[in-house]
Amino acid sequence: MNSDLLVSASLLGCDLSNLENEIKRAQDAGADWLHFDVMDGIFVPNISFGQPVLKAVKKCASVPIDTHLMIKDPIRYVEEFAKAGSHMITFHIEATREPLMVIDRIRSSGAKAGISVKPGTPVGMIKELVPYVDMVLIMTVEPGFGGQGFIHETLKKVSMVKALAESAGKKIHIEVDGGINSKTAAECRNAGADVFVSGTYLFNSQDMSKAVASIKGL
Repeated sequence: MNSDLLVSASLLGCDLSNLENEIKRAQDAGADWLHFDVMDGIFVPNISFGQPVLKAVKKCASVPIDTHLMIKDPIRYVEEFAKAGSHMITFHIEATREPLMVIDRIRSSGAKAGISVKPGTPVGMIKELVPYVDMVLIMTVEPGFGGQGFIHETLKKVSMVKALAESAGKKIHIEVDGGINSKTAAECRNAGADVFVSGTYLFNSQDMSKAVASIKGL
């Protein structure tokens, strides 16, 4: 298995009435991370999970927790999500005017830092930040809802971020999130992505191990 590629199983796509078993199923299937979406109903029109649920997930998790903050002014909650068990905390460039302060707060809280852009946001918005983060998350659907169709135009952003990281001499993860399945993952791999968030495709599969492997191109 290609150890350079990681699959982050999005809990937004699981059966929440059976959360502990769904986490175990994803981990047993070979998911490398668990993706934890936080939505506030302001930055995006939906509301999802908060710190109490993350603490419960942490009790069941044997892999790193990849927390995606889709919230306004993320600096307010970074420390709490780090304490609750986040390994990686990713925030949106569109949600703050002080991204470097958010990155510093994430790091000082003991987590790794990621930054994300929506499909309509130019990569230029994060160009100066690439050297300071551990991961860039390219949204391949509009954030806020699971089960959307993949936006192919976002593939250009993956390639652009890869080029920015290489020119800066920085090795970072490039994560894609939204509409990821075996076919779209192949396109994202070719563009330079190495972390693949998948919820609906994984949790609705009859054989999740095969689904994880297919995302990695195996």
